[in-house]
Amino acid sequence: MPKPPPVALTGIRDILVGLTEEGRGDETASALGIGLSLAGMAGAHLTVQSAARRLTMVGGSGWGFVNDLVAQENRRLSARARAIAERAVTDATLEGVSCSIEASALAYPELVGRLTARARLADLTILDAEAREVDLDRDVIDGVLFGSGRPLLVVPPGGDTFSARRIVIAWDGSAQAARAANDALPFLRAAEAVEIVSVVGEKDLSTSVAGAEFAPHLARHGVNVSVTNVPVDGDAAETLRRQAGLLGAEMLVIGAYRHSRLKEWFLGGVTHALLTHSPVPLFLAH
Repeated sequence: MPKPPPVALTGIRDILVGLTEEGRGDETASALGIGLSLAGMAGAHLTVQSAARRLTMVGGSGWGFVNDLVAQENRRLSARARAIAERAVTDATLEGVSCSIEASALAYPELVGRLTARARLADLTILDAEAREVDLDRDVIDGVLFGSGRPLLVVPPGGDTFSARRIVIAWDGSAQAARAANDALPFLRAAEAVEIVSVVGEKDLSTSVAGAEFAPHLARHGVNVSVTNVPVDGDAAETLRRQAGLLGAEMLVIGAYRHSRLKEWFLGGVTHALLTHSPVPLFLAH
């Protein structure tokens, strides 16, 4: 029997890709390629915000030489951010994707705030993953999650084409999980298969809404959904990573930070662990 034709990806009209230039030169960015690919698939407008972190130096006249070096570095970072934005426009034009850009040089707090505010105007923001816990990119991720009211796709390095034919929803019955699944509906409807995965034994789920109770809601939205309960193996994050691999998932949907970020930073948590290492893009909502 022939496979049914794929369902069109609808409901995504504005995509924001946030890029931060810090001059380390040690990152392999995927967000721009993924964003361009997704915008083409969805017929969406792509906005690329390429921001350079402006360095500052406070000192008297004796610091003149150092201040000159800082100014020179700021010019270099700004030029790189502008070049990335301009290249994005060229690539988008070749792909027939509507694209607008913003290239700015901002101090650390203003950069995070600007990207967070801009994310409120998009259906989805795409950012590169950052394994380092204390880092500008990690602060941007947290800023968008907590401050934008919009979902976020965090992509690991190594990919430049969007694909989400098989999706795993990490389900613990929480409000955050329900919000993430609802925000991900455009992708869930278009997927070939969606698996609701509950990790059993990591925490008490006896008073939570079971995945089997949530599945009919998704099915009524046209989602091809199934449910799996898996025993915890190591910890919940590792169990989810392993299950996503077994199912061949290309996206993991998760409600972010059920506990405070500070508590997760000290004690560990699923969001914290997956942001540090995930083999597939993370669709996050809070």
